[in-house]
Amino acid sequence: MEQTAPTLAELQTLIEMTGTINMEVFYWWCTGLMVIIHAGFLAYEMGASRLKNALASGVKNILAFAFIIPTFFFFGWWIYLAMYNGFTPDYEAAAAGLPWSTNMGPNLSDNASGIFWGAFVLFAATTASIFSGAVIERIRMSSFLILAIILGSVVWILAAAWGWHPAGWLTVEWGFHDFGAAGCVHMVAGFFALGVTINLGPRIGRFLADGTVVDIKGHSMPMTIIGLMLIIVGFFGFLGGCIIYAGSAQWTTIFGTPVTLSAVSFNTLMAFSGGIIGAYFVTRQPFWMMSGALSGIFCAAPGLDLYYPPLAFLLGITGGVVSPLADKFITNKFKIDDAVGAFAVHGVGGLIGIIGLGIFASGFPNVIEGAPAVSFSGQLMSAAVMALLGFVPGFGLSWVMAKMNFLRVPPKAEEMGLDIVEVPLQAYPESVPAYSAPEELPATKITATA
Repeated sequence: MEQTAPTLAELQTLIEMTGTINMEVFYWWCTGLMVIIHAGFLAYEMGASRLKNALASGVKNILAFAFIIPTFFFFGWWIYLAMYNGFTPDYEAAAAGLPWSTNMGPNLSDNASGIFWGAFVLFAATTASIFSGAVIERIRMSSFLILAIILGSVVWILAAAWGWHPAGWLTVEWGFHDFGAAGCVHMVAGFFALGVTINLGPRIGRFLADGTVVDIKGHSMPMTIIGLMLIIVGFFGFLGGCIIYAGSAQWTTIFGTPVTLSAVSFNTLMAFSGGIIGAYFVTRQPFWMMSGALSGIFCAAPGLDLYYPPLAFLLGITGGVVSPLADKFITNKFKIDDAVGAFAVHGVGGLIGIIGLGIFASGFPNVIEGAPAVSFSGQLMSAAVMALLGFVPGFGLSWVMAKMNFLRVPPKAEEMGLDIVEVPLQAYPESVPAYSAPEELPATKITATA
């Protein structure tokens, strides 16, 4: 049977479909890597909790992940598509994000919606996990889940619509640039956590009557360190989700500016190492070395597409030095009990990153016609918006919950441990009997040795 050569139109269709499938595969694995972030947060927060609270801290993380996925499906994605102009929704643009839209389910003509939604829902879950660590060992499970849904499916995605959207008003009006979502994810979640923590209050025993700080240690530092490293592994998927795959064309940022994976690789690894080194010099503690690695990446995240790698390294060192000092300051000065330093790492690290880009990349052009270039004032004002957008809802909602005695577990439950109250299991049972009755125990001979 004679075979005919494909026509140019058929070849073009084949090339386009190959690019489309490659795009799906790329974001599929980015999303899979981001799940590792949540395995990391799970281990990190369980290890940072005392033995009596370990499982409750883990269950809190698991449930936040589970609740954010459907709520982000029903209204979170719509907010992103609709609210890029501020508080005035674009109903036409957002129609594709309605739960009953043909874009929000199996559709052979739409290879993009589900895969982008999947990446964004993992970003949403990350914000809840950031907040989760700050409030371990004393927040009610139910109040935490309400706050996590508000943060993950409303607050952060509104910030993303404003400042991490190709037509977001912060970019269009102020020239805002933030490649790695240091603002809408890390600043918003960090400042939200700060607002809640103020109203939640410290754990029992965290401060003495005279204000002296008492160090409350988690039950497993190795688990915490491994968890932090897993977060960093997953962060490479997170950063992959910050890039737009354009098929046969060059990669772009979410703002439409050109970028390469090579640039992101150079700068991420340099900032990561700088964060570890900076934190080592000021603390010598492995917890802060790994937390410093995260803060270092956040300090460079807005410009991972633009920076010269040694500058990313210096920004990483800055994050590694500043974050533990910031956590110590708010603990000693304001008696705020942020159990894992979430605000210092994510809120402060993201703030340094946003403002730093205004210093080091001022003048970088905007691809939107008529929109201003990157500037210090634009980045500074945008950072203020992100801080307020995180802090105000977190503080306001938790204040109402606290007044209703709904925010925090009772003191007796806190002292007994939340595993007894929230989870019908022990993390590490002290003994597991091998026999059902004492009379069945074998005789043992006890001897003393010198």
